[in-house]
Amino acid sequence: MEFQLSFSDPSSKARVGEITTAHGKIKTPIFMPVGTAATVKGVHQRELEDEINPDIILGNTYHLYLRPGTSILQQAGGLHKFMGWERPILTDSGGYQVYSMSANRKIKEEGVKFKSHIDGSYHFFTPENAIDIQRQIGADIIMAFDECTPYPCDYNYAKNSMLMTHRWLDRCLAQDKKSPFLYGYEQTLFPIVQGSTYKDLRKQSAEFIASREAPGNAIGGLSVGEPADEMYAMTEVVCDILPEDKPRYLMGVGTPINLLENIALGVDMFDCVLPSRNARNGMLFTSEGTINIKNKKWENDFSVIDPVGYTFVDTAYSKAYLRHLFSVNEMLGKQIATIHNLGFYLALVRQAREKIISGEFTPWKNQMVKQMVKRL
Repeated sequence: MEFQLSFSDPSSKARVGEITTAHGKIKTPIFMPVGTAATVKGVHQRELEDEINPDIILGNTYHLYLRPGTSILQQAGGLHKFMGWERPILTDSGGYQVYSMSANRKIKEEGVKFKSHIDGSYHFFTPENAIDIQRQIGADIIMAFDECTPYPCDYNYAKNSMLMTHRWLDRCLAQDKKSPFLYGYEQTLFPIVQGSTYKDLRKQSAEFIASREAPGNAIGGLSVGEPADEMYAMTEVVCDILPEDKPRYLMGVGTPINLLENIALGVDMFDCVLPSRNARNGMLFTSEGTINIKNKKWENDFSVIDPVGYTFVDTAYSKAYLRHLFSVNEMLGKQIATIHNLGFYLALVRQAREKIISGEFTPWKNQMVKQMVKRL
């Protein structure tokens, strides 16, 4: 993997770059749609490529490990071939499940014991087999195994968890060096900064991560319930330490406003289930504010979803039609809403890229935030 930084915004820490992988180039800043189980839920690959058009998507190691299983993925020739997606893919390591499955897991130094949410069977993830599983999945960018701490989090717990994450990273790096690539192309391992919302821990973790000189770095443990101001404060601390010539990935973030504010702090890569999950529940993000399309006020509103027209669905369908689809529980409604929201996110980060290059990012960002905070 290579990363070329090409522009920096004079009035913020926002930047423009390009990541080159075996499956193509990724223009940053970038948002990665989440394809948890070898699919971006509710979206055909054709629509994903033609309408949403992301440079990269994300897969989930834990879910793919359980279903379809790494044996099937290996027989298929890796995740790209299995799902018919030939652009870059990033996989998480399962570390987020350490956080999200707190009632069904047990953490110790060696690794984490999980109880499957599907059939109750037990599985054990270690830093070593997290790398091996991601080898078998075959993503272009893979993540180190870490513990994502909850919010709020006791200082001593956060510190001990961070130190264990650092020890796990060294084990991941060692395994990465000795594990052969399976599908004829290289994979790139990103470490993850932790430390909860404690500035000194975030600083310590960022310095440790930077010292390992990985090709790219991630920031984890945010967007887990903390106030947005704390997220931004931690992101700023970390981005000021992580090397400028490596891409920075803020994991699991977030709302459109979160994306813009974190781009201003120097983040290059994002992912989140929010746009697709909210779409399935009728919440649409637009350039004019947020819409709950289920509300009766849209029943006879025949205007387009978003006048800016971020995807083909914005000009092809009215708010009244989309509300009707939701009211009769028609699957197409969720599909249209998902394509719109993901298209909006991708258009937003591409606009941010253009504004950084033109030197207009900060005033544009501030105006967009004022608009998008509105509930229509």
